[in-house]
Amino acid sequence: MMPQSTQTRILVGIKILHTVIWLFSAGCIVAIPIEAAQGRFLSAMVLAGLVLVECAILAVSKGRCPLTDLAARHTRERADNFDIYLPLWLAWHNQAIFGTLFIAAELFVLERWLTSGR
Repeated sequence: MMPQSTQTRILVGIKILHTVIWLFSAGCIVAIPIEAAQGRFLSAMVLAGLVLVECAILAVSKGRCPLTDLAARHTRERADNFDIYLPLWLAWHNQAIFGTLFIAAELFVLERWLTSGR
């Protein structure tokens, strides 16, 4: 068994990594309609592809981030945000909020692309 201080340092590292990955993914979702609004459809497509890679990882992991299971090895805490630096309400509603935003962003891209004449 590892000393508690080592467990804590590992957990903090996992939480930081998980938060950085979350920020990147959330940033991609927010950037997709911005890119589409400016007619940069290739960029919007690349961003969507990155989000879909994360979705595939979550699908293979049965809806759980693999970092959650890794973090669980280093703490007994099980609040919805035990493995990431997000407010509890956002961690609880994360997939619903950002899933909806992603679908809306993709519909916006489609609408812009169809009306762009490309």
